[in-house]
Amino acid sequence: MRIATWNVNSVKQRVPRLLPWLDERAPDVVCLQETKLSDEAFTELLADDLAERGYEVAGHGEGQWNGVALLSRVGLSDVVRGLPGGPGFPHQEARAVSAVCGGLRVWSVYVPNGREPDSDHYRYKLEWLRALRGAVAPHAASAVVCGDVNIAPTDADVFDPAAFAGHTHVTAPERAELAELVGLGLHDVVRERWPDEVVFSYWDYRAGMFHQNRGMRIDLVLAGSEVAPRRAAAWVDRAARKGSKPSDHAPVVLDLDEAPDGDVGPMVPPPSAGAPRRGGKLPQSQA
Repeated sequence: MRIATWNVNSVKQRVPRLLPWLDERAPDVVCLQETKLSDEAFTELLADDLAERGYEVAGHGEGQWNGVALLSRVGLSDVVRGLPGGPGFPHQEARAVSAVCGGLRVWSVYVPNGREPDSDHYRYKLEWLRALRGAVAPHAASAVVCGDVNIAPTDADVFDPAAFAGHTHVTAPERAELAELVGLGLHDVVRERWPDEVVFSYWDYRAGMFHQNRGMRIDLVLAGSEVAPRRAAAWVDRAARKGSKPSDHAPVVLDLDEAPDGDVGPMVPPPSAGAPRRGGKLPQSQA
């Protein structure tokens, strides 16, 4: 079974990229983030195209902002939208959806950005992560938590730790909350497969960051203790970040039991720029 996660940064804008990618990579389960469409608009836009490809859909959208979705062609049941009892800003936002797909509880999550350390939105981010941990805990062993977590787990997951000093995504409290989530028994399958490699999943649109390979690894697939041993391959589909009108994120792929493309990775294709150049300031967009 192939599971993939992708922050598409507006599914309406990414349809010309999304549908050919589904045809090429043939994932069985797809977790999307930043769909930026209401459920009704998502259905109108994509329901027929997805049905033709055998996908059932569980969406949780709110229109202009946020939005997550699950696509599955291995079953989709017991759908839970949002984080019951979780925090809002001020209302609950469309940032999580989960369902049972192929016998696994799969989550598509879009963690709040945090904006500035110690801001109200930053505190909301920490509270949201605690609520996510509480929701995942009962299903942790058979769970796969996928999405844009807006946290680089370690300094190895950013192109230059010094450039991020004083910014969100790398602060100790954020990383501690992510570590607590992983501490439920989840496995960061890409980093475990490629412990010493440079791996990024997000590159800012500006300042030539993608071509210089100056990115972050903030899109994760976290697999429970019953799932992680089934990993046959785990990699970032960097090809989807190339070309015309891409998302600023690349899909992350987990193959269970067998790997149709082989044990490829960590980034496919590898960046021609090689190791990222350090130094300089961040372009400062919202990831």
